[in-house]
Amino acid sequence: MTDKGIAHGRFQVLHLKHMEYLLAAKMRCQKLYIGITHPDISVYPARSSLDIHGTTKRDNPLTYIERYEMLLDALLDFGVKREEFEIIPFPISHPEILMEYIPSDAVHYMNLCGAWDEDRRRILSELGAKVEVLFQKSEEEKGITSSRIREMIADEEAWEMYVPKTVYAYILTHGIEKRIQQLQYIYTPSLEQ
Repeated sequence: MTDKGIAHGRFQVLHLKHMEYLLAAKMRCQKLYIGITHPDISVYPARSSLDIHGTTKRDNPLTYIERYEMLLDALLDFGVKREEFEIIPFPISHPEILMEYIPSDAVHYMNLCGAWDEDRRRILSELGAKVEVLFQKSEEEKGITSSRIREMIADEEAWEMYVPKTVYAYILTHGIEKRIQQLQYIYTPSLEQ
């Protein structure tokens, strides 16, 4: 078991596959740093054409603090001790400043499910970071995604079974489902045009 590890993602909506990834990473290190990518898309927008979800508000409806609080609640609910994890900004789209945000001696745990994942691994490797792949799957094997959950929320379909119970409660308590529905409508072209 290593001393420090890092797992990262947008977590735009935190779901059970994210939790599987985070818990697998935590099992490999004493302290897990959870990096939130695109902490603010106006300051840290996507630069890579492979990062297809890193530029619009529709794909990034949750603020940094909302994602932070959801991660915190879910990890504690899953039994991870508070002193064993930290939640940090992780501006992967701006590698020239990324190392200012993270411990340089940590192992980066990743899942590889597509071209953007491979590009992030390349970025980290070029920065001299040690990367360990936890799961490698095709897009079809990936399972539920945040994009799909946001679509389900927008279409008022049942989605609660795909997220930790604390996330479901948080989204409803803070009215985030209404924001997701509004953004879906704003960014969906009219069929009449």
